[in-house]
Amino acid sequence: MPVEFRLLGEVEMRVGGRPVDVGHARQRCVLAVLLAGDGNNLTAEQILDRAWSSPPGGGRHTLYSYISRLRQLLAPVDGADLVRRHGGYTLQVDPMSVDLHRFQHWLAEAGTAPEDTDARWLLEQALQLWGDQDAFAHLDTPWLNTFREGLARERYAAELDLADLKLRAGLHAELIPLLSRRAAQHPLDERLRGQLMLALYRSGRTAHALEHYQRLRSHLAEELGVDPGPGLSALHQQVLVADPALTSAPAETAAASQPSGALRVAPPERTPAPQPGVIPRQLPAPPARFTGRTGELAVLGAALEEAAATGETVGIAAISGSGGIGKTWLALDWAYRNLDRFPEGQLFVNMRGFDPVEQPASPYTALRGFLDALGVPSSAVPADKEAQVALYRSVVAGRRLLIVLDNVRDAAQAEPLLPGSPSCTALVTSRHRLTGLVTAHGARPVPVDVLGEAEARQLLDRHLGPARPAAEPQAVADLLAHCSGLPLALGILAARAVLEPRMRLADLADEVRHSTDGLDVLDTGELRTSLRAVFASSHQALSARTAEAFGLLGLAPGPDIGLAGAAALTAWPAPDARTALRELEAMSLIHQHMPGRWRMHDLVRLYAAQQARHKLPREVRHAALQRLTGFLLHTSHAAERLLAPHRPPVDIGAPAAGCCPLPLADQDAALRWFTAEHPCLLAVQRLALESGWTDFVWQLAWSMDTYHYRRGDLLQQLACWRCGLAAARHADDPVAQSLAHRVLGHACARTGRQDDALDHLRQALALAERAGDPSAEAHTHQALAVAWGQQGDDRRALHHAENALRGYQTLKDPVREADSRNDMGWYAARLGQYAEAREHCEAALALFRHHQHRDGQANTLDSLGYLAQRTGRHRKALEHYQQALTLLQEIGNTYDEADTLDHLGDVHTSLHDPWRASAAWRQALRLYEAQDRQDDADRIRRRLAAQAEEQPGATVGPVHDS
Repeated sequence: MPVEFRLLGEVEMRVGGRPVDVGHARQRCVLAVLLAGDGNNLTAEQILDRAWSSPPGGGRHTLYSYISRLRQLLAPVDGADLVRRHGGYTLQVDPMSVDLHRFQHWLAEAGTAPEDTDARWLLEQALQLWGDQDAFAHLDTPWLNTFREGLARERYAAELDLADLKLRAGLHAELIPLLSRRAAQHPLDERLRGQLMLALYRSGRTAHALEHYQRLRSHLAEELGVDPGPGLSALHQQVLVADPALTSAPAETAAASQPSGALRVAPPERTPAPQPGVIPRQLPAPPARFTGRTGELAVLGAALEEAAATGETVGIAAISGSGGIGKTWLALDWAYRNLDRFPEGQLFVNMRGFDPVEQPASPYTALRGFLDALGVPSSAVPADKEAQVALYRSVVAGRRLLIVLDNVRDAAQAEPLLPGSPSCTALVTSRHRLTGLVTAHGARPVPVDVLGEAEARQLLDRHLGPARPAAEPQAVADLLAHCSGLPLALGILAARAVLEPRMRLADLADEVRHSTDGLDVLDTGELRTSLRAVFASSHQALSARTAEAFGLLGLAPGPDIGLAGAAALTAWPAPDARTALRELEAMSLIHQHMPGRWRMHDLVRLYAAQQARHKLPREVRHAALQRLTGFLLHTSHAAERLLAPHRPPVDIGAPAAGCCPLPLADQDAALRWFTAEHPCLLAVQRLALESGWTDFVWQLAWSMDTYHYRRGDLLQQLACWRCGLAAARHADDPVAQSLAHRVLGHACARTGRQDDALDHLRQALALAERAGDPSAEAHTHQALAVAWGQQGDDRRALHHAENALRGYQTLKDPVREADSRNDMGWYAARLGQYAEAREHCEAALALFRHHQHRDGQANTLDSLGYLAQRTGRHRKALEHYQQALTLLQEIGNTYDEADTLDHLGDVHTSLHDPWRASAAWRQALRLYEAQDRQDDADRIRRRLAAQAEEQPGATVGPVHDS
């Protein structure tokens, strides 16, 4: 019987339409947290944090008792599984069986509906899911309260959207009572007040419409000291003059109010559903001393208002100007002034288009960060770049989001990150004018120039207070003249003056004026002033030790650096490195853009790197960069070993003196570290390649391998290993070349590049044979078996599996021997050699169990299930597959889980149980779709469609295309 879960009100569970007793309030909290996770794995710590106001006594043991009760509750229910994986828990249910997910899915569908009638119907369906109570009624934890507030905002926004659609349909009369009640509850909401005014006006109640406007105007003046916004003021003028444009559209007939036939009560998912409650807030802190720019703010506001008014295209503003001119501050100030326009989040990324040291950021790397921030599971992100762009635009469609692309090099770097929905707004900053965005995408150009004298003086006053500049007007004039209105230069000089309050501004101006180490015009000559004197005066105020750290930080690859990385770079203890970072931060030479991570402005970085090259010997610079690279390599190697403990490690030697790798406690810590350091790891790999540090290059590729695979970032994995192969060839290292070819072969096979896969694996085998490396030969034969098997050539696959087995037996490697025996059993079964297949699989299972290798056990049980199925022993096949499925879910292997569910559906069909076959295939289909395995997904859809025709009662819900 179908199961349903209710979160939009009292937390309830219904089976076959009948309520099931879930338990007391804390039990309902745990269930609510797991359901709100939408199939994502939640660690025990996350569940404890979300389901309790403060950690309970006993911590994990307390949670285990609740998990155990939930498992007992769900055990007899089909379509709901609570599984343990990666130290956490996942509640696997059909998202459409949870009212919260149906609500958010239908909101997204409404945002992209082709017709108003369809959108209105979807919003009505979504809002009907709510009762009279708030979400998670009577449950009280900080996390649930925050989530509840976010859902209430989503519900309110949907109600306003529905009112707009009804007004467009001419249903103003029926809206007046509802809008009046809402206006009393939300007296300052101008959008709601505008809807009510329009409904009253169209109903012939002009005086009442004007009265509501005056009431709001008085309320705003008393409460906030402001007038109504331009939109509502314009509507007021239209009502006053009886503008014909306000005439309502003809009321729809009852038939027209129904949605088109293509829509259903449970519309199919078109894009992977984001994690419920995920509202990205990525904007950096607002500029504390932002000054002036009234003209630019007005141009920016008018440009985006014009785009919003047309409703036909995305509002894009191209903010252009020279480096250090204040483009980012302008974008952030406008964003914070208009946060209410973007209730569904703000995305921000620094594209490093003009970074003097680092390469510009790849738009697709930034895109992955945006998808993560929007709650899209890594497993749902396709490998193809164009498919990633399409997924991103589908996820943001209809959402009121602000996207800020900072420091973009050119239009091509920005285009993949531009949304396609007119509900979104994009701010793009660049030193270039971005003519391509203006021409091709209708971006509104907003040029930014230096500050005028009055604005520059005001900025200095805001830093120093008005009294100090007023006491030394000539010194202020000199400083302003030297800064030439450049906000960055003003900020650095002001920081120097603040940190040295006894220094006269005249002395500071004199230092700047007489400095001979001036910073010339940078880059392409966009800057109108020299900054070297400004940077030099700040640099000279540093202690000698911090000045050395400043120079080395300018050389460090990557967009930012953590404390441990800074300690490795300088070879100092962490407390000393932290002291230097704090001194540099106080001088505005670096800033802590997130806890524990610091970055430099690109102009400051250029100056710092020049200072390092001028004042530090080459061997000192070389050793510092090697220490930093070694730190990242050794820590990433340790993190890789945590993520993949059964993978044979490569030998990277001992860390150099002064390099102290971070100790990582567990897999969660390893993943967090990789996420923070990933851009820096890519940067040091490029540095190592350019510097000829060949071992570092391929060893870094090896150390990032599992992280890339788990994130689904297969393109980055390919890129890293191509660098690794180039380095191995340059070093003429046949062992490293063989490894690089072998792993590249695996990566190519996973991304559908079968010809490339076989080419790399053949080269890997030839190199291993020439080097006389039996271990590499065996590994490569095993990889070739998989590659040929994926192409359907089971005889060649079996031949390579036999070669791998002989190699592992000679090497006395029992776990790898078990791997090869399982491969041989699988391919022998596919070729009809059943007795040989059973012998190999049973031997493999015994070895895997002896060595407690759960991945191998699961894969071998799946092979035994397939063998039993092929020989007509369907009950035995069912037993093997279910054991394999349990293990795969425990270890989080969703790739193989999908195949085992696929096989389970086949066995249930053979046992004449179409309902269970349908349930297994539908679970497999969801995983295939999330993994972008379209051929497998299409095959399952065809089976489900055929089954629906033969057994109409066997399916649950509609069959759909993704």
